[in-house]
This record gives sequence, structure tokens and C-alpha cells, in this order.
Amino acid sequence: MSLVLLGGAPYAAQGAGEQREPELKDLLLKIITSADCFTDRYEAEVWHKAMEPRLRPYVTTYEDRIDILDHVYCEAKRDPDLQMPPDLILALIEVESRFDPWAVSRAGAVGLMQVMPFWPTQLGMQNQLVRPAPNIRMGCEILRYYLRAEHHDWTRALARYNGSVGRADYPKLIMSHWQRSWRF
Repeated sequence: MSLVLLGGAPYAAQGAGEQREPELKDLLLKIITSADCFTDRYEAEVWHKAMEPRLRPYVTTYEDRIDILDHVYCEAKRDPDLQMPPDLILALIEVESRFDPWAVSRAGAVGLMQVMPFWPTQLGMQNQLVRPAPNIRMGCEILRYYLRAEHHDWTRALARYNGSVGRADYPKLIMSHWQRSWRF
């Protein structure tokens, strides 16, 4: 079960441990061994100027805010065949962890994007899910995998990400935060 804080109130998801698809494991192995991606510096500056002030209530240092913004933007745009809106990823992170890299849910999901801790073990990695870069990279690839599996249906993909398939409350929550606070 995944725990999300919304205005201090927990939001629980069912079945987060059911994310153990073998194809997803292969995809995650591929992305964690690939080189870092880079963004156009002009795009990065526009992104930073627009989004950094929105992160201030959640992340104390400027350096940490820029680090999160860089990783979110890069990972959301990593796959040219299925780019995701980086501002939507910020909404997901807000709901999942309120930008706390040390957040742990009742189900054991860890970090900014609340990635289940069996992934590093399955991939033969050290568990570094409290570090923004690997957490955002894995979280974005998991969401991208579910978007493909659900034929680009964001509602179903977000529900699968959260472990709440068949329910629309979590996807509506993400979309609400996106529209209200993060839409770029």
C-alpha cells in the first residue's frame, strides 16, 4: 500500500507490490545503464525560471530544487517516442512524497516518486531510492511503461502506478494538482 500526503492527510493506495512485471524489469535495467540525457540550455533556463519558485515551499535549498527540476525534465523527455509532461511528473511527486526524498509509505515505497524497494534488488543495484536521480529515473520509466501498457490512457496508467487499478480517485488527484499548481 502506497501512502501519499495531501495537505498532511494520508492517501493510501492498494496493491503497489503488484508491479513486478518482467518486461518492466528489463526496461528498468536498460535505462539505469544508459547515459544521462541532456537538455537544451535555453529550455533548461526557461524551465528553471518558471518552476523553481513553485518548489520553494517544499525544497529548502536552491541547489536541491534545480537538481530535482533537471532530473524531472530530463527523465520525462528521455524517450523521444513517449515524452511525458515534466510538470505532470512534479504533480505526481507532490502527491506521492511532497518532495521528501526520505518519504517511505506503509507499503515500503521510497523516495520522491515512491518507488517500491524491490526494484533495486531485482536490478542488482544498491538501494539508492532516497537519491533524487535514480528515484526519478525509475519512477518515470515505470510510469512510461504503464502508459504504453495502457495505450496512452493517463487515468489507467496513473492508477497502475499507484496500485489502484480500476479506481479513478488517484489519477484525478494527480491531474487536479497538475492543473492547480504545476501546469507549465
